[in-house]
Amino acid sequence: MSVITYREALRQAIDEEMSRDERVFLLGEEVGQYNGAYKVSMGLLEKYGEERVKDTPITELGFTGLAVGAAMAGLRPICEWMTFNFGILALDQVVNNAAKMRHMSGGQFNVPMVIRGPNGPAEFLSSQHSQSLTAYFTHVPGLKVIAPATPYDAKGLLKSAIRDDNPVIFLEGELMYAWKGEVPDQEYTIPIGEADIKRKGRDVSIVTFSKPLKIVEEAAEELAKEGIDAEVVDLRSLKPLDEKSIYSSVAKTNRCVVVDESWPVNSFGSYVAWLVSKNCFDDLDAPVELVSSEDVPMPYNHSLELAVQPSVEKIMAAAKKVLYI
Repeated sequence: MSVITYREALRQAIDEEMSRDERVFLLGEEVGQYNGAYKVSMGLLEKYGEERVKDTPITELGFTGLAVGAAMAGLRPICEWMTFNFGILALDQVVNNAAKMRHMSGGQFNVPMVIRGPNGPAEFLSSQHSQSLTAYFTHVPGLKVIAPATPYDAKGLLKSAIRDDNPVIFLEGELMYAWKGEVPDQEYTIPIGEADIKRKGRDVSIVTFSKPLKIVEEAAEELAKEGIDAEVVDLRSLKPLDEKSIYSSVAKTNRCVVVDESWPVNSFGSYVAWLVSKNCFDDLDAPVELVSSEDVPMPYNHSLELAVQPSVEKIMAAAKKVLYI
């Protein structure tokens, strides 16, 4: 095992897959000469050249469409959006072309492409650059959606995504790129569609994905000091979703809190909360709680933006609510 950052885990995955398969190439804003806006693609231009590491103009609709066409022609593009906030401009290519091409062609065309980049709030970015747009993509049939929160999961799942014959949305997080964790030195992959129990517990299941995992684990540590044993379920893969792992956890703890940094209305977290309420009705001893961001545009002021988002305190309060209701 080596201890590396989240960004290095992503870079290793891209590098290994580009080395393994000459059809794999990377394109996006500043991925080449600048080594990526978040330095994920550091050194790849020098190693693979401009044919396979392509800097693009600031035209998400254009280069995402180019990636769709390249995938249909037999290549395996990795399309980097500098931020998923910019990806709104490319939704037509994702929703109407990438997601539907296999269906519309009667199975004649696969679209083996990955769209990756930071999703969700960071710091001091205000409303247009702090949005968690997960629900946009999980809503659309034909897309796979992955949201890993650790370097280990990020590397293994990105390699699986690149090898998949379907379009995959790969959600990262700007604040996650510097997070460190253990990653095997030998090659490995993680199957898409499997959740991971990050912490075993008996009193309450806390279900989450992506960047909130860190504060969920911190909340679980604080709850343990008060004698509350929380189980942490990291979804990792949102579509397909490992419902079995969620239900198994809730059947054991009889209580559930879902944590999602998106807005509450029609969020993926609210969907998971509904699934648990519907399919674990006989196991639940309390209503499912959802901890999300507030339903407001993100403020620029740092104190206010922290107040808007999920926090350790909010998660602990939700856990206590389902325990002591």
